[in-house]
Amino acid sequence: MRKIINRGLRAGLLDQEFYTEAGEDNTLNQEALLMVILVSAASGILAFISGLMIKKSFGAAVLGLSVLTAIGIANYFIWVYSTHFTSINVFQSEVELNKLLRILGYASSPMVLSLFSFIPYFGPLIGLIGSVWSLVAGFTGAQQILDLNKYETFSTVVFGWLAILIIKSLVTNILGINVAGLGTLFSSPGL
Repeated sequence: MRKIINRGLRAGLLDQEFYTEAGEDNTLNQEALLMVILVSAASGILAFISGLMIKKSFGAAVLGLSVLTAIGIANYFIWVYSTHFTSINVFQSEVELNKLLRILGYASSPMVLSLFSFIPYFGPLIGLIGSVWSLVAGFTGAQQILDLNKYETFSTVVFGWLAILIIKSLVTNILGINVAGLGTLFSSPGL
């Protein structure tokens, strides 16, 4: 566990050497996915606590934890696959999918700041900082493994985030859940 925390910190600190190493180390595939699961579960923990305290329902708590964790993991895969698609089809990069899975998995580590989204007034801002920080980490990591210039790399990584926003907007509108998140569904301030 100490190794994954250390790697998550290095990723969050935008350590270019780390991203180069992680891009080349095939043994880190599962650990990168575990990072995504842990970070996604961090946002689900608040929904779990909300379900217990506000709704006073263990079922609502488990549902909140499960749904938000699943959404975080789905967002990761959307980010990876859309980034891979763009880098190959638009910019003719030859990056391997597994490299992006590792790089963007670790780049998700700053989103652990969503644990602080319960703080009144500042919580949503802290969550937003974690998300933007993750985007910057994704750019830093992708720049180490993509054979693209800065502008192409930035476009590729941002396109992945835009894909997440578009898909999330479509799904939440179809399901009738607000676009900002599942906060109203679980009655939890800051989610």
